[in-house]
Amino acid sequence: MKQKVSAALMLLLSAAAASAAISTAETKRLQEAAVVVRELRDVPDKGVPEDLWSRAQCVVVIPSMKKAAFGIGGEYGRGMMSCRTKEGGTNWSAPLFMQLAKGTWGLQIGAAEVDLVMLVMNQRGAEKLLNNKVSLGADATVAAGPVGRAGSASTDAQFSAEILSYSRSRGAFAGIDLSGGVLKPDDDANADVYGQNRQPHDIVMGTAPVPTAAQDFVRSLSQEARATTGKK
Repeated sequence: MKQKVSAALMLLLSAAAASAAISTAETKRLQEAAVVVRELRDVPDKGVPEDLWSRAQCVVVIPSMKKAAFGIGGEYGRGMMSCRTKEGGTNWSAPLFMQLAKGTWGLQIGAAEVDLVMLVMNQRGAEKLLNNKVSLGADATVAAGPVGRAGSASTDAQFSAEILSYSRSRGAFAGIDLSGGVLKPDDDANADVYGQNRQPHDIVMGTAPVPTAAQDFVRSLSQEARATTGKK
């Protein structure tokens, strides 16, 4: 009995320690990403098409990425990735913290900062992103996503791409080709939040509990999915 109580106590202490380890910066990232997801539906004529959102296996959100991150000597953007817990479902996994290194597409963006949203359209693309690092356009196919809730005719590149990507500035979303960027798990942030031994695959495939600070982000994904599919 004492052993069971001790084991339970250790589990609670570990969970509390993991929760307490979430930094202010990580919490801010989660909050900003939740806002980006909620605002996807505020621009019906300039947002992500509903049919693409409903088919996406995973979503990567990089909020408030500074223009400096795209230019010479800039830093990289940070965000998170979450996946559906079952195909076509409205529930989403605990978020995996991600980081995006600068690519060659900076001059395409004429804003001080942008939000990036990437729809991972199939399981193959999701598995690639869980590796050490992925070069977009080389290791994983990526294309600028079509815009508009009613959808638009997809090009061959969009139809076959593993990842469809969008940028947002001044409230409107636009497709952007992120080829040349390098996307990978943010190991330091994930270790802070989930512990040193938790692997990226375990986090987004549903075995990791959703941290308290991440619940608003995951809830926003679920609400968007229910609104898109019509499920309650």
